[in-house]
Amino acid sequence: MDDINHSNKDNEREAADIQMVNEAYQRLLDSYLSSPHRKKVDIINKAFNFARQAHKGVRRLSGEPYIMHPISVAMIASAEMGLGSTSICSALLHDVVEDTDYTVEDIETIFGTKIAQIVDGLTKISGGIFGDQASAQAENFKKLLLTMSDDIRVILLKICDRLHNMRTLSSQPANKQYKIAGETLYIYAPLANRLGLNKIKNELEDLSFKYEHPGEYESIKNRLATTEKDRTELFEQFTEPIRTALDKMGMKYEIKARVKAPYSIWSKMQNKHVTFDEIYDILAVRIIFTPESKETEIDDCFKIYVAINKLYRSHPDRMRDWVNQPKANGYQALHVTLMSKQGRWIEVQIRSERMNDIAEQGFAAHWKYKSGEVGEDTELNDWLHTIKEILDDPQPDAMDFLDTIKLNLFASEIFVFTPKGEIRTMPAGSTALDFAFQIHTFIGSHCIGAKVNHKLVPLSHRLQGGDQVEILTSKSQHVDPSWINFATTAKAKAKIQAILRRNTREIQKAGENTLREFLEKHNMELTTSIINRLCELHDISKPEKFFYALGNKTIILGDKDIDELLERKSTSRWRKFVPFLGPEKKKEKKDPNKADDAPELFVVTKEFNRKKPFILNDDNLRRVIFPTCCRPIPGDDALGFIDNKNHLEIHRRDCSVAAKLKTSFGNRIIDVKWDTHRRTLFNATIHITGIDRIGLLNEVTGIISSQLNVNMRHLVISCNDGIFDGTIQLSVYDRADVGKIIESLKSIEDLEEINQIQ
Repeated sequence: MDDINHSNKDNEREAADIQMVNEAYQRLLDSYLSSPHRKKVDIINKAFNFARQAHKGVRRLSGEPYIMHPISVAMIASAEMGLGSTSICSALLHDVVEDTDYTVEDIETIFGTKIAQIVDGLTKISGGIFGDQASAQAENFKKLLLTMSDDIRVILLKICDRLHNMRTLSSQPANKQYKIAGETLYIYAPLANRLGLNKIKNELEDLSFKYEHPGEYESIKNRLATTEKDRTELFEQFTEPIRTALDKMGMKYEIKARVKAPYSIWSKMQNKHVTFDEIYDILAVRIIFTPESKETEIDDCFKIYVAINKLYRSHPDRMRDWVNQPKANGYQALHVTLMSKQGRWIEVQIRSERMNDIAEQGFAAHWKYKSGEVGEDTELNDWLHTIKEILDDPQPDAMDFLDTIKLNLFASEIFVFTPKGEIRTMPAGSTALDFAFQIHTFIGSHCIGAKVNHKLVPLSHRLQGGDQVEILTSKSQHVDPSWINFATTAKAKAKIQAILRRNTREIQKAGENTLREFLEKHNMELTTSIINRLCELHDISKPEKFFYALGNKTIILGDKDIDELLERKSTSRWRKFVPFLGPEKKKEKKDPNKADDAPELFVVTKEFNRKKPFILNDDNLRRVIFPTCCRPIPGDDALGFIDNKNHLEIHRRDCSVAAKLKTSFGNRIIDVKWDTHRRTLFNATIHITGIDRIGLLNEVTGIISSQLNVNMRHLVISCNDGIFDGTIQLSVYDRADVGKIIESLKSIEDLEEINQIQ
């Protein structure tokens, strides 16, 4: 009887699954059929049936049939990005090669070269080709970028895949959540932003924030909910006269309220050291209009701008013309900040319907407004070309590679001009040297200076928007190692490092030839043992450095070297029989910061369960490593990282170093929980600023020491032009202690800012 009941339940579940899958697929087809794309339903049906059969019987961690994931990714591609049949088919098939026995060749035979190429780009590198210290994540991202440079749809679909994974992340264990959320925040959200996918970028950031800092996320969501009524009233009062003015002009328009996303609010609170109540740009207003014609689109933008400027006073430094000079991701709009009748600055964004589509869907939306292929987009091609250049000579270290990619591809832009008046887009903070390499590698490697706005400046000069730049070159000039210190763009850094590495290899080769010739003169052969003896004689750690020194002529070989080699040769036969003449064993240096009774560091073994949280308690705190990059204390959102020696490092989840570790070495991330009982003291530093007056410092120290009974370990105070500035290092038990101290200090008159230094 039990077997029959069990069988019935299985049949019911299977029927429910089939219905769920069919309904989801029908929604996908409806989305595609309502789009302006050509209706290639047959190949989409073929891809769906192939994928459903390939993933048959497999379930996700959430319990739903695996095929629901490819359908959901295809739905995002269709409904939220506006992509067509090739992308939808690729989305449906994107996990087939990775998770089943089918190959890329099978996909190519059945669905053609283009779909196979995209699926291949979306397939992770598998197999045991990575060393223990290599970063599979960085290699996968590198492969993704390589394929993307041939077809932008690869990265668009990868973002769709990542978005659905983030939407269903709750089914993953905590360590996986931190890894995926960290990687999303570090790479995929900026990538979505760079491609103009603003709506998706915001959702990726908010979902990452939700899993990495659930407490702060819920707090901000609740504050947004409780202040919604006030924002609605402000929006209605502010926009009423604008609607009246636009109606008189006969404009077809829509006015929307834009509320700042939780992650953006939190980031501003962290960066500006302000509270939720002190953030004044939570509300913004969007005016989306229908132009009279394509030719009048820009004129209509400025007509609306003039009309609303008659109603409200504008902020003189907050006008942004992205209409005539679009951002590198294609974003176009006119931004103006106006003072409302309630005394609040409110940003107004003026966009046409076309501009709004591009702001929401990025480069994907361009296709609706262009008759040709994506290749027509010059900005996109320039960006892809930069990626290709970085990949041609990638950084040897995974972390450096990801930094190089992230450094400028996702940065904000400035516009500068060539001597002939041509506009060049550069990342904000670029130097004259960066501009030289942007023009051409030859010009960059031979530049000696620059003229900015007709004035001579050094190569390290930082460019400002609107600068006109002329690069001065000389054939006798060569790349200098110091250039790496003030090059800021990914392209310039990559080219400089490539040239320096090439030069280094040439010098090393010359040094090796010099040594070989020197030994031949004395009837000796170049062997590893001879190289090691010479390195030891000249106190150089590696043969490569010794060859470089020879090639660079900082070491000149002479009779002393030959005498040493001959002496070693004559004694080598009997030295091994006299132990006390052997090399003296190096004494281990004692770490002055390490207590004599310090316990051994915790070692992560193969038996360690990485899916479960590691509990940090008062007994094991001294057995883990607390790096100086972020100094986590009990109460902080924290994670663990297994280092190269299998020891455990503890980082704050929002630490910049941890962000790179999550992105490059996600498989070494583990969840940690605090279970301390106020027995161990930690260092915490707070920063205070205010208006100086007699007795202010006394009040500060009185509250900390006398009232709260907290020990101050270090105190630095300065006063300049009546402004008081100081840092105080305290001994605390946990994050709650820091919060209590900051709240207590807020009661002091003339103390303007109090925040913790991470």
